[in-house]
Amino acid sequence: MHYVGLGSLDAPIYFYIENIPPLPFYQNLDQMYGMQGEDIYQVGQQTGNHWRKVFNVFAKLEFERNPSDFEAWQQLRDSNLLHSDSQQCLLFNGSESYQPTSANHMERIHIVIGKTYADKLGIAAHCQWLNEFFAINTNTRTIVCPYFDYRQLSNVKISQLVRLIQQL
Repeated sequence: MHYVGLGSLDAPIYFYIENIPPLPFYQNLDQMYGMQGEDIYQVGQQTGNHWRKVFNVFAKLEFERNPSDFEAWQQLRDSNLLHSDSQQCLLFNGSESYQPTSANHMERIHIVIGKTYADKLGIAAHCQWLNEFFAINTNTRTIVCPYFDYRQLSNVKISQLVRLIQQL
């Protein structure tokens, strides 16, 4: 299995996103990369609001799910989000890395970011839709959630997603 993305493959949850930061370094990744130092800040500065929102929503979700020793989601984002020793994994090559029949797959929870991407991967049709925003497949330990954007995955929906994760 060949994984391309950010963070750690040791993470308990694999997140799958269709978009890749539009910077040459990330566009040319062919393996996992652990974010370092000010990487997240730099991506936000160089690419605009879209990736800043993705990272902020991701940090809010992770902070609500498992705050660890962090005092705020911003601290988690700035010092730990998607680092190689973190508990997060964001994969860019979903169609190659999402293998629901593999033993490795069943060890983790899998979250597909965005219904459109889940449709494209052929995953949405195999999930039970709980409402217009969330779908789940308990057999493959998969959740489809709204895109990581403040409007689509609001704080209330982040809490809903955390509850779904806890169910698996």
